[in-house]
Amino acid sequence: MKQIKTLLIAALVILGANQTLTAQTKTAHVDVSEIMTKMPAMLDAQKQLDKLSTTYDADYKKMVEEYQAKLKKYEAEAATVTEVINTERSKEVQDMQKRIVDYRDNAQKELQQKESDIVKPLMEKVRASIQKVGKAKGYQYVLDGSTLLLADGPNLTMDVKKDLGF
Repeated sequence: MKQIKTLLIAALVILGANQTLTAQTKTAHVDVSEIMTKMPAMLDAQKQLDKLSTTYDADYKKMVEEYQAKLKKYEAEAATVTEVINTERSKEVQDMQKRIVDYRDNAQKELQQKESDIVKPLMEKVRASIQKVGKAKGYQYVLDGSTLLLADGPNLTMDVKKDLGF
């Protein structure tokens, strides 16, 4: 009987200590995705990326049109020219094809690199703001609300936006 009382008291102490630790941990959440998509600097960056993408698309389209026109011309003339000329034209068409593919691949890489170069400092600015707001409000943990399944704690998204100036 004495052992049961001791175990019961120990269990209550452990549960009480656990509740105390849990109560002391303050957690909030913030929607980083919402902040990033509505951030004025990010909107400007997106416009830059869209403009660059449009330029690449126009150049790519022009290259493809030139390729198709040359291919059509060469196919129409294939029966009237020598085998040597047809072989040279075939190599020329293959080279054009390779340049088009290389251009497309390089354009995609450059766009991704440009996006990374633009987004990284903005993300760091958002992260610093989240840390500043979280510490100012006394939170030990601030979770990204866009991935939470349950978010009963305070939402700091508006506070972070305010800190960032929008």
